[in-house]
Amino acid sequence: MGKNAIEPTREEDYSEWYQQVIKAADLAENSPVRGCMVIKPWGYAIWEKIRNYLDKRIKETGHQNLYFPLFVPVSYLEKEAKHVEGFAKECAVVTHHRLEEKDGKLLPASPLEEPLVIRPTSEAIIGEAFSRSVSSFRDLPLLTNQWANIVRWEMRTRLFLRTTEFLWQEGHTVHATAEEASEESLRMLEVYRELVEDVMMMPAILGEKSESERFPGAKHTYCFEVMMQDRKALQGGTSHDLGQNFSKAFNIRFNNQDGELEYAHTTSWGVTTRLIGSLIMVHGDDDGLRLPPRIAPHQVVIVPVVPREDKKEEVYAYIDLLKKELEQQSFCGEKIEVHVDSRDMRGGEKWWDWIKKGVPLTVEVGPRDVENGALVFARRDDSTHKKEKMKRNEFVQKVSETLLEMQRNYFEEAKRYKEEHTRDDIDTFEELKAFFAPKNEKKPEIHGGFVRAKWCEDPKTEAMFDDLKVAIRCIPFEQRGNVGRCILTGKEATKDVVIAKSY
Repeated sequence: MGKNAIEPTREEDYSEWYQQVIKAADLAENSPVRGCMVIKPWGYAIWEKIRNYLDKRIKETGHQNLYFPLFVPVSYLEKEAKHVEGFAKECAVVTHHRLEEKDGKLLPASPLEEPLVIRPTSEAIIGEAFSRSVSSFRDLPLLTNQWANIVRWEMRTRLFLRTTEFLWQEGHTVHATAEEASEESLRMLEVYRELVEDVMMMPAILGEKSESERFPGAKHTYCFEVMMQDRKALQGGTSHDLGQNFSKAFNIRFNNQDGELEYAHTTSWGVTTRLIGSLIMVHGDDDGLRLPPRIAPHQVVIVPVVPREDKKEEVYAYIDLLKKELEQQSFCGEKIEVHVDSRDMRGGEKWWDWIKKGVPLTVEVGPRDVENGALVFARRDDSTHKKEKMKRNEFVQKVSETLLEMQRNYFEEAKRYKEEHTRDDIDTFEELKAFFAPKNEKKPEIHGGFVRAKWCEDPKTEAMFDDLKVAIRCIPFEQRGNVGRCILTGKEATKDVVIAKSY
């Protein structure tokens, strides 16, 4: 191949490469409002694939969708001390309800009796509603979910990864016992794992957050962490066992089977549009986005190549037949999505447009292909973009098998990368500092990785990571069980942790 479609390359400037992939794939753009984004149709179509899969699984696990207001009274946030402390600096606050014109400018007028926070998360306002919905053990478990937008006033923003406003789902549930709440939070983490590993093909590490990384007000926070191609970690989603903290704050109580009044146990869990950012950074290459077939809005795009107008009708008739044949095939239980690109553009431009967008299979059909009952195609998991000729019938027969092979290839490639850049032989703090120091100070984008090491579980020791700009990403569920030395203190320790730089 010649010149890459994306400049700079990942190796040259990973951060700028990421921005250029978003632009080349036409996924999103910055809006006039600082830190907010316009999600373009191709980017939103990917979000819809995520949302539709997850919405189905959430409902299959017994949850019902609902919707709560965008505005949360400040007094509600104040009821849970750790919660308000955790989000106070990120809150956008509405203080007035009218604008008045003065000297040609619109200025806020009519102050509100109580300021309203644009939801940074909904535990507070949902907790207040649950206190009215729950009165008996017969009302439990209460299993709900909402799809919504969230506002957190971020200082440093980046499309998809960290924006002032983003889209997400947030599940909220109420349970009679601590055991049921714990089971629920872990059950939903497993649903997230299915999405991330089985659909988006991103190998994840599942575990629990350390005390300093825990969600404000939670008893336990569980998460999944994914390695990006700059070897940083990205927290793709979290599931929180909130214990009775929010029930006590918002008076969520019920009469148990013995007629005694007790506080309920609650959970919350969510994933956001940052999953699209992780998809880019796990699978993308120097020619753009690469989409595993199950998350691609189209699995196959057909590009007509019609050099002569008198051949147009027969080429499109052939393509129409091919499209119908492909759509009769299934892939992972759903029909294959096929798109015909009939834009008035040169075939080569269309071809590269779909490569940058990451479509799994791009197909070309011209007059000679019609004559031979054939087609030309390329697989996006092949970075050389090699074009292959194949008989139409053979392509149709093999398309499901091909897509499944591509799906697996993406996972295996990402898994190999994660394993190659994960160390479990770093035992001292000095070795840790050396590992995370940039190999080249002029080009520090890609260095380090994941370190799996022992920790003594003393929360006070985590501050030692600050100068390195790393943190304990999680305490993985899969533990080695051996006795070692804490990487921070040298004390005897048995608990494994994953340490990394992160987004």
